[in-house]
Amino acid sequence: MSLRKRVLVTGGAGFLGSHLCERLLEKGYDVLCADNFFTGSRENILHLQGHPHFELLRHDITFPLYVEVDEIYNLACPASPVHYQFDPVQTTKTSVHGAINMLGLAKRTRARILQASTSEVYGDPDIHPQVESYWGNVNPIGPRSCYDEGKRCAETLFFDYYRQHKLQIKVARIFNTYGPRMHPNDGRVVSNFIVQALRNQPITLYGDGAQTRSFCYVDDLIDGLIRLMESPETLTGPINIGNPDEFTIRSLAEQVIARTGSSSTLEFHPLPQDDPRQRQPDITQARELLGWAPATALKDGLVKTIDYFRALIAKGLT
Repeated sequence: MSLRKRVLVTGGAGFLGSHLCERLLEKGYDVLCADNFFTGSRENILHLQGHPHFELLRHDITFPLYVEVDEIYNLACPASPVHYQFDPVQTTKTSVHGAINMLGLAKRTRARILQASTSEVYGDPDIHPQVESYWGNVNPIGPRSCYDEGKRCAETLFFDYYRQHKLQIKVARIFNTYGPRMHPNDGRVVSNFIVQALRNQPITLYGDGAQTRSFCYVDDLIDGLIRLMESPETLTGPINIGNPDEFTIRSLAEQVIARTGSSSTLEFHPLPQDDPRQRQPDITQARELLGWAPATALKDGLVKTIDYFRALIAKGLT
């Protein structure tokens, strides 16, 4: 019988999931990666597939999964508007049915389970920066609702299983994250801007570019998730995991142009419905309870991310 901790990562072939699988293997765990490859990619985990303690399972978590595990990281869900609005009903089912199925698995195996929630539960916030006690300002019937309300419902389910079944739960509210293995066509600002800049195409900004975001490099984010999972049982969260340094979208575009040496110009388009004006985490709880804070400056993370996309373009993969 193996004494290694057995960890399930749903959405393990995605941007965040693949980095998490990699880090867990480095920690000496047996890792089961489950993904239906709707937005995840085999390329993201190709380098892990020869590892003796890595296993890949093609699975959609809207259906039950019967495995034996000690921990579950539930990351499965399309996470960018382009992908989650493609099939909004399936997006909601992934968050809600997926949470029910993974919580049921955790209940049967008595596994500790972490939910990858999102800053989108705060909607277009009335308070700034966002603290975990804020209940949010979310449109329940808009085009983004499938994701926002799906994630909010998943949090509800996690806390109901915690209260009703005494499950060991952890809820992380993830803010904008970037880095290598982002999907080149996911519509997120960092990947959009870098790909457009590397091709010397106009950089697409929505509104006047004055809306703000906070960008956390993927290595820092993964460290935060693992710290939360390994924290004392009484610490359930929700806890904000993100970078509190705030930038306007326009300043991000200008940084990308400068760091790629691009000749791209800025092109302005109407703001999408329900697009948040501000997004910045208050990470006081993460600092105090997890000893966590991001360590990678935006300028340094952008260099690594640009190098990744430059290599993709050179291979003709975007």
